[in-house]
Amino acid sequence: MSSSVFRRDLLRAGSGAALAALTADLFSTSAHAADAPAVTAPTPFDNSTVPQIARRLASRAYSAPDQSLPKAISSLNFDQFRSIEYRADQALWHSQNLAFDVEFFPRGFLYPQRIEMYEVVDGKSAPVPYNPDMFSYGDPMLRVTDDLGFAGLRLRYAINTPGVMEECAVFLGASYFRAVAKGQNYGLSARGFADGTGDPKGEEFAIFRSFWLEKPQPGVDSVVIHALLDSPSVTGAFRFTIRPGETTIFDVQSSFFPRVKMDQAGIAALTGMFYFDANDRNHVDDWRPAAHDSEALQIWTGSDQELYRPLRNPLDLQFSAFSDISPRGFGLMQRRRAFHDFEDLALNYEKRPSLWIEPIGDWGGGSVDLVEIPTPNEVNDNIVSFWRPKEPLQAGHEYSYTYRMYWGWDVPFPTQLARVSATRVGAVTDHKEGRFFAIDFTGGPVANTKPDARFHLVPQTSAGTIKNVVVEPNPNTNGWRTTFEFYPADTKLAEMSVVLASDTGPVSEQWMYRWTP
Repeated sequence: MSSSVFRRDLLRAGSGAALAALTADLFSTSAHAADAPAVTAPTPFDNSTVPQIARRLASRAYSAPDQSLPKAISSLNFDQFRSIEYRADQALWHSQNLAFDVEFFPRGFLYPQRIEMYEVVDGKSAPVPYNPDMFSYGDPMLRVTDDLGFAGLRLRYAINTPGVMEECAVFLGASYFRAVAKGQNYGLSARGFADGTGDPKGEEFAIFRSFWLEKPQPGVDSVVIHALLDSPSVTGAFRFTIRPGETTIFDVQSSFFPRVKMDQAGIAALTGMFYFDANDRNHVDDWRPAAHDSEALQIWTGSDQELYRPLRNPLDLQFSAFSDISPRGFGLMQRRRAFHDFEDLALNYEKRPSLWIEPIGDWGGGSVDLVEIPTPNEVNDNIVSFWRPKEPLQAGHEYSYTYRMYWGWDVPFPTQLARVSATRVGAVTDHKEGRFFAIDFTGGPVANTKPDARFHLVPQTSAGTIKNVVVEPNPNTNGWRTTFEFYPADTKLAEMSVVLASDTGPVSEQWMYRWTP
């Protein structure tokens, strides 16, 4: 769907009174007072409902969701929050012979905001009723009788074992959500929208303040979830069609309605953690070979280039922008899939998903941006990537983006090129100012080639000097290893790239790297 700017007249709802009532209910400061009756009357709902609410909401000043909590749960710590567990027998659609059911998160800890939940059945939506007995409590003192509502949701599906319902996706906190494919553990997250990421002035976090869950039909292995996004600067409407499996796929339709001019909008934002690996373990004293959700940013450009940019945990915040027109895709990737790549029995980094974004339609000009933030540990998400449109988003306009998300083990498309399987960086022997780079390529044209095959490396750097390039077969990987030395001289930043080539042209994806001291 095109991201070009256009104005639309406000659409007349199929039932204008019903839409107005729903909008008023969503954002009434008193609608959920403890003594107020629950609103249960179903209202008409279709694919235009949430965009219409978002469009109307954008004409008003921002009003945050209710965050007030009873004293007993107003200061929950992590363990207390985790001890409040949703009961499986209370799940939405439980025991209805459907492929999915839904559990909800309690409010408290980092999630005090009340997020409205609606079920959609036969074209009508009604609030999901709250009852404190939907939860079990590790500490009975944490059970309060107020109509608290929910903080988020988890979607369950028999993703690994037939008949055994397990989490496959979670929406919780701001506009964050995450998912897994069959056999995977949670890792990186996605966000509905990013604004000002990496800006010293600070970042604005939009929230999903309401969800509408369409009840699936029996025998259908997909589910539709609608979400309303809101922040001081922008509102938005999302429609997610979710299909869990060997690769879990989200089809995403999104529309945004800025309240103000936005210069730093981030579409299809991805967020993960990179602590260290063989290319960057400066100031890290750790017994494991690596620790990260994702190891690289991968981009398939509109001009058909395949780029691979290993991530770093820099000493200072780094911002990179890869300009493009109509990108074919981008994602934060985890290629290393062996236990011995990480040696972590508890965290299983080798089982964490890669997340690939496939734009649908012409997204026009812009850039895939990458923000790398220093982190002293593996607790913090310090990597963010997203699509930034070339032109600012203007107040009073509507912007629509459609894309497909692939949560899985690799990119969803085949490639004829050799791929980067490892990047290693260390000191140059007897030259402390130099850095030694070793890059392994596997697959495609270099797989199982004879030792007398002829490949060469094409290196480039924006600063400093690359010397002593070596290209040789690596029988241990059935690929080829390339090495070189980099001498920065007085530079504080260098953009490097290499590609493996034969006499007829490039045979590998393009490796890109930002070096900083």
